[in-house]
Amino acid sequence: MSAPIDHGGGVTAAAAAFGGRPQDWLDLSTGINPCPVALPEIPTSAWHRLPDSYLVDAARRAARDYYGSGDTLPLPVPGTQSVIQLLPRLLRQGSPFAVTDDKIAMADDRIAVVSPTYGEYARAFASAGFAVDTVDDIAAIGDQHRLAVVVNPNNPDGRIWPAEALAALHDRMKSANGLLVVDEAFGDTDPALSVAARAQELPNLIIFRSFGKFFGLAGLRLGFAIAREDILARFEDWLGPWAVSGPALSLAASLLRSDVAAIRRCLDDRSAALQAALSAAGLRIRGGTALFTLVADRRASDIYTHLCRHHILVRKFDYAPDWLRFGLTPDPAADNRLGAALQGFER
Repeated sequence: MSAPIDHGGGVTAAAAAFGGRPQDWLDLSTGINPCPVALPEIPTSAWHRLPDSYLVDAARRAARDYYGSGDTLPLPVPGTQSVIQLLPRLLRQGSPFAVTDDKIAMADDRIAVVSPTYGEYARAFASAGFAVDTVDDIAAIGDQHRLAVVVNPNNPDGRIWPAEALAALHDRMKSANGLLVVDEAFGDTDPALSVAARAQELPNLIIFRSFGKFFGLAGLRLGFAIAREDILARFEDWLGPWAVSGPALSLAASLLRSDVAAIRRCLDDRSAALQAALSAAGLRIRGGTALFTLVADRRASDIYTHLCRHHILVRKFDYAPDWLRFGLTPDPAADNRLGAALQGFER
């Protein structure tokens, strides 16, 4: 089994190493909306009873309309991490999954992951015994790959691929009897990038959407999978009954039908404030999305430690020691706190 990946969000461990109470730290290590939305009322029945089918159906219809997936009803899942870990079962060794009517994926098929990106994709397939090729562009994905993963916008550098390019990649994958997985975890801030509207016409496409990042409710552990019906049926079967809680389904049905324009404006404002603080400190912005900013600096490790001593946590990368990812600050006071800490760093 491969070693666990160091993700953002480890503020408790950071506080143990550098002091202070975890709740007093400024945690900028994740790409989550720091200004969570006001929660709508959750019916008592959602807490009291096992999630009934009407709750699932309401959440699926709201997700279909929000993501624009046409006749395809997205499947609620307990965080997209849950279905990332199920992907190898679609192509697992010794029990191949028929991805088209006339061909099957064989045990020696290779997986392509456009990288660097969210590390759990490569880890899930490698742990299942598959050969994983980390490629730097979709052009490097070939006929030898039976499943390809593209995170769009990408984490952590914010790289994007137009929907037309991903549709063309799907067609290449389909002609070679392959599947394309497009992870749109950070796609809510730029809906035009999404390929969800093409889900019905692209049968070998699987799309993952995160709920908690945009709405600031990551602790809810909710996501959606968009794909053809037989693939979603397998995910649903493997996840088992009542995989998503009633309160999560209720919140999804309400918030996905709400006006999200104010959320996007808030994120744009917070992103602008973050970038201003980083630029004022002389840091070079390498990329990002509306939910995080990536900087490149040869002294990234020293900056990381310096910020930790000021009880500010950011995301560092073992594969790119000159990178730091900064999540959004929640308010002007946090902007000033970050700015003051960065200005105090001696280069």
